[in-house]
Amino acid sequence: MTTFDEQASLGGPPARTEPGARGDLTTTAERVRRSVEGVIEGKPEVVRLALTVLLAEGHLLIEDVPGVGKTMLAKALARSIDCSVRRIQFTPDLLPSDITGVSVFDQQRRDFEFKPGAVFAQVVIGDEINRASPKTQSALLESMEERQVTVDGQTYELPAPFMVVATQNPVEMEGTYPLPEAQRDRFMARVSIGYPSPDAELQMLDVHGAASPLDDLQPVAHADEILKLIDAVRTVHVAEAVRRYAVDLVAATRSHPDLRLGASPRATLHLLRAAKAAAALAGREYALPDDVQALAVAVLAHRLLPTAQAQLNRRTSEQVVGEILRRTPVPDPSAQQWPRPHPGQPPGLRGY
Repeated sequence: MTTFDEQASLGGPPARTEPGARGDLTTTAERVRRSVEGVIEGKPEVVRLALTVLLAEGHLLIEDVPGVGKTMLAKALARSIDCSVRRIQFTPDLLPSDITGVSVFDQQRRDFEFKPGAVFAQVVIGDEINRASPKTQSALLESMEERQVTVDGQTYELPAPFMVVATQNPVEMEGTYPLPEAQRDRFMARVSIGYPSPDAELQMLDVHGAASPLDDLQPVAHADEILKLIDAVRTVHVAEAVRRYAVDLVAATRSHPDLRLGASPRATLHLLRAAKAAAALAGREYALPDDVQALAVAVLAHRLLPTAQAQLNRRTSEQVVGEILRRTPVPDPSAQQWPRPHPGQPPGLRGY
């Protein structure tokens, strides 16, 4: 297997994070959060979710109407981290080789040389991903799931950390190709930014009126710091009761009468990873059922397909997930099925 990284190697695998160092890591995450919130006004919950997906080694789908800051959020997150960034504008004439790369014959060497595509970056921004053909969209499947690209029988590893942040417009259907189920299932979470409040929109006019705040945005964390945060997330403990709760939630989607397609086992894995990231951001070494509940809609809803009757009744996937959350029994915290905070544990991030 060939390793390709357009920047210098970040070194060996990140070391395991000791509990005493967790406070420093959450401080790093706090800097990234504040940096992005300086560009995206009035949407702290959206910024938190984007950071959670990054630390959970997932990919984020931003779906909303035009002009609410989808691409701005993706760019702000990418620029807040000192790592390689590539932006792909998806269009109907975009080719798969534009994304993955192509082998070109070198006349001097008398051999083929691989020219990497736009996916060879640590943060890949896919703007209006549903404007490309399904053939081009499928070029991202291997890279999103396996962090590698195979071209002409040769496999190339992608740099770490690796995250795809894609945007799509759900209301303008002319010239678009809806994402297939396999593509949507590879996104850990979907978020809708929504319109800002009047106060936030007024503040936006002051901040964005003269110049774009992206122009002055500087990196506040290095890629190796993000790798340490990701490594800390991997060490978060998830009790059996919490794991079973996540499995029960996902299993309920597969038998719900309003759904013709439930969530996959990959969705269960993504839900647990996201819950662990949320726990780490809160300074905890263990995940709670509250972490699973808070992320269930964002992680599960975009993977579900309502039945025709549910669509006629204007039942959305988000409503179905909310109903499942209300009906599924929550583990009893009095049973002490997960660890309790120990003295001296870092307080974590305020607001998480």
